[in-house]
Parts: sequence; C-alpha cells; structure tokens
Amino acid sequence: MPVENAAEKRHLADLYSLGVWSNRALSAFQNWGFQEKDVDKAAVKLSRSKFWRKGGSQDFASLRQQCLQEGVLYEDPDFPCTNESLFFSRAPPMPLKWLRPSQIAKDPRLFVESYSRFDIKQGELADCWLLAALANLTLHNSLFCQVVPEDQSFKKDYAGIFHFRFWQFGKWVEVVIDDRLPTFNGELVFLRSTQQNEFWSALLEKAYAKLHGSYEALKGGSTCEAMEDFTGGVTELHDLDKVDMQFFKTLKDSFERQSLMGASIEPDSPDQFECRTPDGLIMGHAYSVTKVQYVDIKTPRVTGKIPLIRLRNPWGNEVEWKGAWSDESQEWQFIPQEEKNRIGLTFDKDGEFWMSFRDFVRKFSRLEICLLGPGSWNSDNQGKKCWEASVFEGEWVRGTTAGGCRNYPKTFSYNPQYRVTLEPSFNGAVDCEVVVALMQKNRRAQRKMGAQSLNIGFVIYQLNETTSKIKPLPSHFFLENVSTYRCKAFINLREVTERFRLTPGTYCVVPSTYEPQEEGEFLLRIFSETKILLEENDKKVELVEAIKKVNVSPVEAELDKRVQEFFKAVAGDDLEVDWMELKNVLDFSINKDLQRCSIGPANLIQRGGFSKEICRSMVAMMDTDRSGKLGYEEFKTLWLDVCNWRRVFKEFDKDRSGMLSDFELRDALASAGYQLNCRILNVLMHRYGTKEGQITFDDFIACAVRLKCMIDMFKERDPRSTNKAIFTFDEWMEKIIFS
Repeated sequence: MPVENAAEKRHLADLYSLGVWSNRALSAFQNWGFQEKDVDKAAVKLSRSKFWRKGGSQDFASLRQQCLQEGVLYEDPDFPCTNESLFFSRAPPMPLKWLRPSQIAKDPRLFVESYSRFDIKQGELADCWLLAALANLTLHNSLFCQVVPEDQSFKKDYAGIFHFRFWQFGKWVEVVIDDRLPTFNGELVFLRSTQQNEFWSALLEKAYAKLHGSYEALKGGSTCEAMEDFTGGVTELHDLDKVDMQFFKTLKDSFERQSLMGASIEPDSPDQFECRTPDGLIMGHAYSVTKVQYVDIKTPRVTGKIPLIRLRNPWGNEVEWKGAWSDESQEWQFIPQEEKNRIGLTFDKDGEFWMSFRDFVRKFSRLEICLLGPGSWNSDNQGKKCWEASVFEGEWVRGTTAGGCRNYPKTFSYNPQYRVTLEPSFNGAVDCEVVVALMQKNRRAQRKMGAQSLNIGFVIYQLNETTSKIKPLPSHFFLENVSTYRCKAFINLREVTERFRLTPGTYCVVPSTYEPQEEGEFLLRIFSETKILLEENDKKVELVEAIKKVNVSPVEAELDKRVQEFFKAVAGDDLEVDWMELKNVLDFSINKDLQRCSIGPANLIQRGGFSKEICRSMVAMMDTDRSGKLGYEEFKTLWLDVCNWRRVFKEFDKDRSGMLSDFELRDALASAGYQLNCRILNVLMHRYGTKEGQITFDDFIACAVRLKCMIDMFKERDPRSTNKAIFTFDEWMEKIIFS
C-alpha cells in the first residue's frame, strides 16, 4: 500500500473505525491507486496498522524488554528487510543481503572509543549531503546525544533493537529500527565507519531511511535539510560569489553560536556531478565546515592573523584540497607550533583540510548555515546563546487556502496570514536581525508517489495602527499596498529562508505556493535576536446571528405552505418526523422548488435527494429532547435555515453546476453567517470537499448543519463567552455521537 501523509492516513483510519466516510477519504484512497471495490479492504489494513495509529511511534523500551524476556532479536515490521525498503523506483543493482552487525564483524560496537567526524565514510548511495551534516553533528556532544540516545549498545541489554531521534516539522520524533543492514559479499553497502566493527553511523542512516520510506529516498538532497532534522534549527543559504571579505565575520559568529555549516561546488553541467577538479575538490559534492578560525601567522615581513576555514570531504580519504594551506603545504611553515597545536592541525589522509577564506569563497559556490534555536539544545546547554524562535504549522488546501503568489490578486488574500509583533531590541538598537523560514512538509517521503517539492515563498507587509486591526487582510489591501520585504524567489526547495533587518512593530507574513490550487502542509518559523509574538491574522470562529436571519420571499411563503401540508401528511397523528420522514419532506421541498422557484441543484434529485447522514444530522441539530424526532415548530426553524443555505448556495454557484468551486466555500459560509478562520475552512474542505476542491449542494448543507451544531454545543457550555467550555468524557461522547 503506498504511503503518503501519515497524519492524513491516521485521520482516514479513524474515520473508518468510527464508520464515518467522507468524499475526500474515498477520493484519497482512489487517488492512491485503489479501485473502489478495494478501498474498504485498504482502510481495514490501515486502521489496524499500529505504525500509523501511533503516528510512526514505537516504544523502544517496551519492545526491547519484550525481546529480552522472549530471548529473541527484534525484527521491525514497519521497515522490513525487503527491496521496497531499499529502492522504490527500481530493483537493487546487485543481490543484497540483510545481516546483523555480529554477522558482519567480530565484536560489533556502537562506538569504538568514541564518535567523531572521521567515523563517516560514504557508501554506494548518493547521500553525501546527509554525511556532511553528520560530520557537523559529531562536533557538538549535546546535539549528537539528542539524536543518538546513550541508552543502547551491543553489550548491555542487547536485543537487536536501536532508536534515534530526528526533528520533523516542529517535533522531535523517535524512530525505532532493528540492526539488520544491507550488505554485499558480507560488507556494508551504504554508509559505514572507518572502523569495521563500529556501527552507529550505519544504523543512524537506516533510521533516517525509515523516516523517509526507503534508502533511495535519501538520494540527492541539501545538507541544510539534514542539519535541520538533526537540530531543529533554521538554515540559511548563501551564494559565495556574492559575498565580500566581511562575510568571514558572519561565518565566524555563526560558528561561535554553535551553528552547523556545509559547503558545495555547483557543477557547470549535469555530467560534472562528483567530478574532481585539478586542485582536488569535488563538484556537486557536500563538504562539512568543521572550523572557522583566525590563525596567527608570522613571516619574515609581517605578523598578524589570517582567516582560515577547515572543511571535510565525507568520503574520508585522500581526496582533499591541494592548494594553499592544504596538508603539508609550504604556508604552514609560517604558523608557530603552539598555534598549530591550538587549532588541532593534523596531516592525515582523512578527507579533512584547511583553506584560506579567500580561496574558499573563490572555489566554493554555496554555503549552508544552520542556526540553532531554543529547541535545539538539551538541558545541559540552556546557557548557550541562541535565537528567539516562534513556530506555526499550516497548510494550503485547494479551494480554501491555496491562493498562489501575488501574481494572482483575486486569490492571494485567501492564503494563510500570520501577524508578527517585534519588540524593541534590549541593547537599544533601532533594528534587529530576523530570519524567516518557510518549510514544506513531507515531500521527500512522498517521492515514491511521484510528488515533487512545490515552488514556495513568502511576502511581508508592515502594518500601521489601522491595518493591524484588520483580520484577515482583504484583497484590496494587497492591491493597494506594496510588500515591505519578500523572499528573493519562489523555489522548489524544502525550505525557503531569508534574513532581514526589521524595525520594531507589527508585520504580516503571507506564505504561499507560486501557483494557486497547489496543496501542501508547511511550517513557518521566525528566528529573532529579540522577543517576538507570532499569531494567526484571522477571524474568530462564530455564528453571526444578524447575518443568518433572512426574510422569506412570497414565492417561498407559498412553498412553505405546501411543505407544511406535506409535512402533516408524512408525520401522521403525532405530528413528528424521524430522519427518514424528514428526508421525504426535504426531497419533496427541493422537487417543488425546482418546479416552481428554480432554486436548487437538479443533480441532488438525480442522486436520490438528501443523504441519510445529512438528515440524521439535521434531526440531531434541532432535537433538543433527544427523542430522535422533530415536531413541526422544530422543522419550521430547520426549514428556514435550509432556505437560507439554499439561497446562499445558489448565489455563489454562479455557473449552476450544483458545485461550489475554487474559493467560493469561504464566501458562501460567510454569507450564511459563519465567521471562520483558515484552519476550520481547511478541515471542512478535507471533510466535505472533493479532491478538486469542490463542494456539492448536499455536502454544503451537511457542512452548515455540522457547524451550527458544534457552535451551539460550545456556546451552551460557555454562557459567559470565555472561549472555554468544559465537558466530561461521557458528555462529550454523547454530544459528538448524537450530532
């Protein structure tokens, strides 16, 4: 079964287990390649899957203890030793065999002596970007132990099970694996250590592959992506052909703030990928920056300091820089011995070398700097200097919040909006540095379904006293105002990051895809030197009664009289209707509506009228005594609501297709009296919309009924409008099930 968004699959499994199906759930399974007859079987398999129900989390301690008690070695059912765990687009190029470390080397260990950047050697997988980040990680003990927990080894309590932690889109996720590794002729195929019996790096790579679905999913990437997953930091990209000598100060300050850094050389053409240059560097290859240092130099003519940078090639061999300041180059004779000792100078064939900053900028194309925020450190590092950080999760949903960039002025305002309040700097500076990072979620894990990264970006508007009170900012604001700041370009990277110098005040950040109607989840993070407040620039959710009340036209008054007569005929002596009888009345009203008033979509009748689920929900909405039936007065109130919703639907169904499309749902619900924010609109579209972002008439009615039920239920328990309501578990279950 193909794997897409874990959160969405858990949601669909929950819907199945509750017996609730939505159009979007059915469309999603069909979109994943299932025929309609197979959807039910797929949902059963999904709903029973422990991995998805728990969001990918497995309890390491419990599983290890169970294996120890049973005397077995752990075998991971969620990442089996099959070709699908290796490659998703092809078969392995050679017959691979999965072996445990004890079958590969004598006396296997997680670490031999300790861990270091020299433990990392690249295998057959093109994941040098990951290895460069790993080399950086080994330089920071606290960060390393956060990713590689210390409560595991091949000695004490060994049960063939290990666990690692990665930061994923705002949360730290634990990944549990068994220790079976892919080999060929008894040797590791992918990442390995320089010590044959050391396995921490190979096991970490396997855990990272499991996180993304397969080893092949790690092929090709950016060092910044892995550095963020190992730290929870924000990464900046710098084009080195645009920097001057003053940039070394930025580089040195970043290194002293414990930032992780990686550099690469852009090849001139695709066929130059990983080609070696005459001076020993590899094009299209990721290098770790392991030290940034002013080094004392003393020559016969001058004494001073020279800016140097130490880098490492993940291959971990003799392929190193051959120019000035390389291993055993003549420049080192001018460095005093005590200075060589201070910077830890060695001349080994280990892939590590020094360069002058001038040569570094001239030879390398791109530098990635991973800034560490408060969530990047363990408790023993709380005193370290880092950035203030604020985070928000959101999504672009077709038909509600996927408005595209400013090139699409009619829909741009529908994108999620976020208000940023920047406090004055503590040191009295007139402005401060702010880093805005927009990350799209889960795209690497969706590669096996052909998903590619979206072109994403953001714009920033400074707000004044008047505009800061408007939530959300409407279309005419964006037509009348020029953005204050913006990202340099919309690009299909996992994350787009820009650094700005902002004055204290209030700003609105609008993240978007380049094209409208492109769906995806995102994470918006803002790092600042001073404290910031980040909140949604959106409406408060409520039902506006003044808008909901409408007058009944003479034509509808006549229709109401006929419906009343039909109601009495259907209801019988008790003058009450259950949901089945209500369906007959409503279908009759819509049929008469079509004949006399020309209001309402004909395709509702073609599909058999109102669905039984909508009719049940309508009864629950009006049935205050929980009898399961409606009297005429309750029905009359319901009928007025239906008339209002029907009129609204007609108003916004401009092409008379019987569907609300594009961004009409938001405006239609607002016209019906529902004041909703982006998150609620997205949920409604997921629940009631089609995969094309459209809403049918009966689903619009179901949507309106559900909203009214939930709002009324909440207000009943919040009479003082505190925005808080208290329910016991039994009360909540009773209300949710009945509604």
